[in-house]
This record gives sequence, C-alpha cells and structure tokens, in this order.
Amino acid sequence: MGQYRLLKLGEQLRKEISSMIMKREVKDPRVSEFLDINRVEVSKDLAHAKVYVSSFMDEASVKRGVEGLQNAAGFIQSSIAAKLRIYKFPKFTFIADFSMKEGYDMVQRLNELEKESAAIEAGRNSGEQSGSASGERDAEATKES
Repeated sequence: MGQYRLLKLGEQLRKEISSMIMKREVKDPRVSEFLDINRVEVSKDLAHAKVYVSSFMDEASVKRGVEGLQNAAGFIQSSIAAKLRIYKFPKFTFIADFSMKEGYDMVQRLNELEKESAAIEAGRNSGEQSGSASGERDAEATKES
C-alpha cells in the first residue's frame, strides 16, 4: 500500500476511534472521554497499527485509559472493520503518548523564564537610571562649588 494511502487510513482510524471514545461506545470505566488519539501509524502490510493516546489528565489516568482501550481493542477493531472496507484490518496496539503534556509544560517553563528575565532586565535598567541621575547631581554639585 502506498505511503499516502497508509497516512489516509491512519487518519480515518484516528477519527473513528476518537468518535467511539467521545460517544462512550467503549464501556470500559477506565476509558475517559478526555482521552485523545494523537495519531495512528499503520504498518505497510496492514497487520498492525500503533495508536498514540494522550490527555492533559495525570499520567496514571492516561495509563489506566490506555489499559482499558487495549482490553477493548477487539471490540474497537470489529466495530471499525464493519464500517471500513479494506482487505486486511490491522491489529491495534495502544500506546500512552505524553508529548503534548510535555510540550505544554515546556512552554509554561519558557514563559516563566521570560518573565524572570524581563524582571531582571527591568531591575538593571532602573538601577542604571538611578545611578546616572545621582551622577548628574554630583556633577552639578561640583560645578556649584
């Protein structure tokens, strides 16, 4: 199967799995509607598909959700296989993906560092201005003497 068709199939599978989660069709209590399917990588022979799952919930909740999805993989596969018409349907492997949360945390840290840097720079600038003002007063005082 061509690379473009694999990407297209992966995107279709991502949409279908996300839809099933949002509609609460997966009855496992560990699967929360706050889980998000980032991407689906389908192997070239269509035998396997890696499904990357993420969320802004804590890591333990995401791992529990992935376990629930893995237990319900057969149901998810059969439900989607009935909708899609492909010769061979891939076996799903669900993987916890924390890259979105890590990226968000990194942006927060960068914003904090930027604020700290701006505060330090503002402190330096105010110190230089007060220093130059006192230097001007000292120069005026020596002229008057």
